[in-house]
Amino acid sequence: MENQKHSENLNNSRNDQSEAAARKWFCRCLSILASLLILTGLVVVVVDPYFHYHKPFSFLSYRLYEERYTNDGISRHFDFDAMITGTSMAQNFKPSEMDELFGTNAVKETFSGAGYQELSENLGRALKRNPELKTVLWVVDYNGFLRDYDWKQYEDYPTYLYDDNPWNDTAYLFNKSILYHGVFSNVRMTLSHTPSTTMDEYSSWERDCGLDYILQSYDRENVTIPADTGFGPEEKAKVEQTINTNVVDLVSQYPDVTFYIMYPPYSICYFDALMLKGTLDRQLQAEQTATELLLDCPNVRLYNFFDQYDIICNTDYYCDDGHYNGEVNSMLLQMIAEDKCLVTRENYLEKLAAEREFFSSYDYDAIYEQAGTD
Repeated sequence: MENQKHSENLNNSRNDQSEAAARKWFCRCLSILASLLILTGLVVVVVDPYFHYHKPFSFLSYRLYEERYTNDGISRHFDFDAMITGTSMAQNFKPSEMDELFGTNAVKETFSGAGYQELSENLGRALKRNPELKTVLWVVDYNGFLRDYDWKQYEDYPTYLYDDNPWNDTAYLFNKSILYHGVFSNVRMTLSHTPSTTMDEYSSWERDCGLDYILQSYDRENVTIPADTGFGPEEKAKVEQTINTNVVDLVSQYPDVTFYIMYPPYSICYFDALMLKGTLDRQLQAEQTATELLLDCPNVRLYNFFDQYDIICNTDYYCDDGHYNGEVNSMLLQMIAEDKCLVTRENYLEKLAAEREFFSSYDYDAIYEQAGTD
C-alpha cells in the first residue's frame, strides 16, 4: 500500500510539473507572439509607408504608388498649399510645373478610375485637415456627367486609413501586404540608396500613343448604341445631383479656396463615338447643365479645352480615345496659368455652339482613311 501511495504521489508530482511546464511554455509562446506583434506594429508605425501617422522621414526612401492607400496620408502630413486631383486624366500633371507657374507648394492626389464622389470625399478630408490649402486644380471627367452621383468603379477601399478611429488601425499595423509591399519596399529602397518617388513621378505613366494604339481599344465598327439618346428632365436631374452633391456643395464650404476646374480634352475619336452613338447633343446639354452650376460658384475658375483642335485632332497625343500623354498635361497647365480657355457667363453659350458645330460636322472618316484603316 505504501509503495502504491508513493507511486501515486510521484505521478501527481510529475503531472504537476508537466502542467507547470506546459503553462510556462504556453506563456512563453504568448509572450513571444505578443512581442512579435508589438515589434511589427512599431516597425509599421516608424516606417509608416502610407503616412498614416507622420510625415516622411528624411533618412528613409519612400515608394509612392498605391493611390488609395497613399493619398489620405499625403493630406494628413505633407506640407502643401495646393493640390492637383482627378482621375487618370490628371496623373501626368507635374506639381513642380504648377509651383513654377502659380507660386504654390503643390501635391498630387489622383485616383485612377474614380467617380466624382470618391474625389470629392478625399478633397473634403484634405481641406478639413489643412487650412493652408488654398489652390486646387481639379480635373472633372467630362464623360461622368450622366453617371449616378455616387458611381464608383471600385468597391474595396482601405477606409481604416481615412478615419481617425485608432481601433481599426490593426488592419494597417498587422497587415501582411502592407508589411511586404509597403514597409519592406521602403527599407529595400533605403538600403540600396534609391531616392524616394517624387511628386511629379507619383501616379504618372508613359504609354505608346498614336492612332494605331487608339484603335487597339476603340473599335468604331462596333460602337454600342444606347437605347435612349435623349436629354430630358431625368438626365438633367442626374447631372444636377452629381455636380451639386460632389462639387458645388464642397467648394461652397471653402470660399477662400480657389478651385481651378477643367474638363479634360478627349481625342477626336471620343467625339466620333458620340456621333456614332447619336449622343453628342445629349453630352453637350449635360455639359451646359454642369457648366451653369459651376459658374454659379464665385471661387471656381472653369476651363474647357474643346476648342484646342491642335491637341484634340492630333492622335499622336493619345494612347486611347481619351487619355493624353504628359506633354498635353504640361500644355494644359500653361494655358490655365494664362487663363486661356477660361469659361465665363459671357462666353459659355458661344463655346457650346462652337463645339456643336465643329464636332457635328467633322469628317471623322478622314481620320481612319489617312491611317489606311477603313
